[in-house]
Amino acid sequence: MRVLRRRRAARSEEAAAADAVRFLDERLGVSPLLKATMKYIFPDHWTFLFGEIALYSFIVLVATGVYLTLFFEPSTAQMTYSGSYAPLQGTAVSEAYDSTLRIVFDVPAGLLVRQAHHWAALVFMVAIVAHLMRVFFTGAFRKPRDANWLIGVTLAMLGLLEGFAGYSLADDLLSGMGLAIAYGVALSIPFVGAQLAVLIWDGNFPGGSDFISRLFITHVLILPVVIAVLITLHLAIIMRQKHSQFPGPGRTEQNVIGSPLWPAYTFRALGMMLATAAVLFLLGGLIQINPIWQYGPYEPDLGTNGAQPDWYMGWLIGALRLMPGFDVTIGDATIIGNPFFGGVLFPTVVFSVLYAWPAVERRLTRDHARHDLLDRPRDAPWRTALGAGFFTWIFVIFVAGAADRLLVDLGFPYEGQVWFFRILALVGPFVVFVFTLRICRELKASEARPLRRWEGTVVRREPDGRYVEVSGNGASREQQREAERGGGAGGG
Repeated sequence: MRVLRRRRAARSEEAAAADAVRFLDERLGVSPLLKATMKYIFPDHWTFLFGEIALYSFIVLVATGVYLTLFFEPSTAQMTYSGSYAPLQGTAVSEAYDSTLRIVFDVPAGLLVRQAHHWAALVFMVAIVAHLMRVFFTGAFRKPRDANWLIGVTLAMLGLLEGFAGYSLADDLLSGMGLAIAYGVALSIPFVGAQLAVLIWDGNFPGGSDFISRLFITHVLILPVVIAVLITLHLAIIMRQKHSQFPGPGRTEQNVIGSPLWPAYTFRALGMMLATAAVLFLLGGLIQINPIWQYGPYEPDLGTNGAQPDWYMGWLIGALRLMPGFDVTIGDATIIGNPFFGGVLFPTVVFSVLYAWPAVERRLTRDHARHDLLDRPRDAPWRTALGAGFFTWIFVIFVAGAADRLLVDLGFPYEGQVWFFRILALVGPFVVFVFTLRICRELKASEARPLRRWEGTVVRREPDGRYVEVSGNGASREQQREAERGGGAGGG
């Protein structure tokens, strides 16, 4: 009886699913689209997970962000704090700072959701950067996927702005210092900087009452919608063009070998999404991040040396620190302020190079063909070496952003660090370029796989019951020694 009931239940579920599909197909004609979609093939390679992790982190960001929005108050109106955090009771704070503390200490699961949201932002940017580097070093940006490369670079830029806007909303000491730096960078833009800064901040720093409302709408509506649209467009282009794949047995420019969307990839992706969300919430529950109650509310006359911005802002902070102290002036007029070089020119150069690279490589190599098979980094030594040098340049400047922490934790003099990183930023990329080019050429010529070399000892049991080590050609170590001794005796 139980078996019959299970069979009837399974049949009823199948009938319900069939009725739902039939309902949609009769009205929208979706059957051909669903069949084609379910048969879509995804290649099996671990590096493709970077893009998936970015997508799933964004989903967690949206879900946790909606929850936080219900309790946050985007206002700089002053009030006296009387919440649960005793050390700040009686302190004059803004409503934005007060509402953030209420989320942390009074809203159910507020601290968990806020920290999971923050960790998701960090992982989102890590995954995007890793994905971009994978695409670059494997040549996945080549025709016809150059348009998707441009979308990916734009997502990286928008993610950076979105993250900065998000952690600037709390009106704590760290976010206030970050906004003060951003205000100085905006002022340094030639000719229009002062007007632009006043327009964005609704007046002189720290800004008018409308500034935080503008920042809030930008963070919770404008940028998320643009990012979601770009992600959707990115995925649609991938589905339309089909995935690229690494060379291998049976893989050609005309096919894709891997797992179909249904059922294999669907359940794998679902598991990956749940695992990503689980890790982010574990981080949010176990590892403290951005403790604004320790920083205190923002006050223009206060500053600390121990707080650091989120990691994806480190390269911009490093650039501001490494630039020599000079302004471009004409008479008494400052035409270009010093923050312009590290805060505007440097990221403009970086993103311009990334945007232009597909066209530059296509022009240099005169390769206008379609490419569906990826390169190994060794297959394009010049691209790999140039990319390694370029990203080394950015990484050195990124590390320089932590110069104050190196001073506090290691005692490395700040002025010495500045000169050290200036020299390293100029010399390091060229050294990395030369070594990478040489390594790639040698690996390409030899087809060696040093990271896949098996290391261990193979033993074989002899007829008399003994165990002997076996060499790579199948002969035992003892037989090799005997052959060497015999060869040496015969030669004598």
